[in-house]
Amino acid sequence: MKKIAILAALMTLSGCVQVDRYEDVVKHPAPASLVGYWQSMGPQSAMVSPEAIATLVVTKEGDTLDCRQWQRVIAVPGKIMLRSDDYYNVTSKRDVYSLDLDDGVLEYDGMELQRVDRPTVECADYLGKNPLTSPLP
Repeated sequence: MKKIAILAALMTLSGCVQVDRYEDVVKHPAPASLVGYWQSMGPQSAMVSPEAIATLVVTKEGDTLDCRQWQRVIAVPGKIMLRSDDYYNVTSKRDVYSLDLDDGVLEYDGMELQRVDRPTVECADYLGKNPLTSPLP
């Protein structure tokens, strides 16, 4: 029991964010600067291949879709969480990624994303079949 308390304290102090149950995460509205479609431009070292593309969809109400594609599309819905004035995307798989916007570039999961007008065709197809609970940007 003592080890668990020490581990929890260390995680809190180190700034790590842990989510035990996705359902318990309180969805927070996204700030206007984050709402929209974000996409990787060019090769990203965090991606499996230089041809891979990452797209992040963020709605005003705080719903998200993390859509990555290379040889297939992997799309994971999520929601925006606010913690200590920092915004995070929490996916339904309980992955937690910070959302750091700097000079129009969104740093997300070790990648740099830029705002685009629409998601890729593949991610748009996924959204057409699996719509988010709130309207798209």
